[in-house]
Amino acid sequence: MTPINYDVLDEALAIVGPAGCEYGGGLANHGPMASEALCAMGRPDAVVSWARKYSDKLEPRPAAYNRIRLGDWREALGDGDRFPDWSAFFANQLKERPWAAVLDDWTARLAPGIAAAATHGAIRVGHAVRSLGHGETPARLGELADGLAYLAARYQLLPGSPRPTAPSTASEALARVALAPRELRKRNFGLITQGLDALAEFHEFASAVNLAAPGDDRSAFISDLTETFAHVYLSSARNFFTTIVFIHSVTGPSALRLIAPHLSRSTADLALRYVWQTCAALYSMFGTPASSNESLRIGDRAIEDLFDAAIACGDEHAIKFSEACAREHGLNPKPVYLAAASHAVAFLSGAK
Repeated sequence: MTPINYDVLDEALAIVGPAGCEYGGGLANHGPMASEALCAMGRPDAVVSWARKYSDKLEPRPAAYNRIRLGDWREALGDGDRFPDWSAFFANQLKERPWAAVLDDWTARLAPGIAAAATHGAIRVGHAVRSLGHGETPARLGELADGLAYLAARYQLLPGSPRPTAPSTASEALARVALAPRELRKRNFGLITQGLDALAEFHEFASAVNLAAPGDDRSAFISDLTETFAHVYLSSARNFFTTIVFIHSVTGPSALRLIAPHLSRSTADLALRYVWQTCAALYSMFGTPASSNESLRIGDRAIEDLFDAAIACGDEHAIKFSEACAREHGLNPKPVYLAAASHAVAFLSGAK
């Protein structure tokens, strides 16, 4: 693969970072995430031009208006209008302490709501954390502040709380995740988060959080989780909406791979429990049982060719998904990752 190159990331962040965290009535600003993914793909020549084109759709960031203090932060959880306030709060936190210490403390506090914005908060944090590993700059620290702020502002609890349980993998647990009833699943949800909210009406889902839990090998747990949901992607991506849904069932947990090495063991385990719960929720509300034999008929694809196709497509999800699947494939070389990414790139290219 082409070597990674972060030389132009800060220039791209200056283009897409100052915008709001969302646009178009609740769509996530993927600009910083996809720009970082292009750097990780070793395609610096594509970064700034892509960011400039993408920025045309973004909306201005509102001004901060109500300061968040350590003593009252819980009152601001899940309030999307407080994103600018949360960003200012985390910017101050990152001035006062090393970024890894802030990350560990606040991942522990925010992990129960990791479903936030269909995992976009956690994904944005993951991309920011990886960029900081390649050089600590004000722009990258600012992006970490924004990622944590997005996670806090869109904090979303799902039914069920983790209890002590023996280690178990997603591939073992998936068959025991109850699918939401048809009358719930057939509702017209405009946003993924609306579907997740509806699981409050499906009491059987509350046990899902305790069906899978990491053991000592967290990397193996993440690999199993992303591999399982790459299969789910291939069985469940039936239209534009479900394609986007199940892209996040892979990119969400894959973001934890970028974050977990900087966390304490207890915080990493807690975050992994909740990211499994989120993937299970996506499956319960929107998914179709996976068939690994059928999914692999789509075939494999050379990674550099996949990256070329994702960049040509230009879709932010195609770029982020291709990079995440290639990264997961590098650690767990199963063809399902590249099959899923190839399917997504082809579908999203046709949907443009």
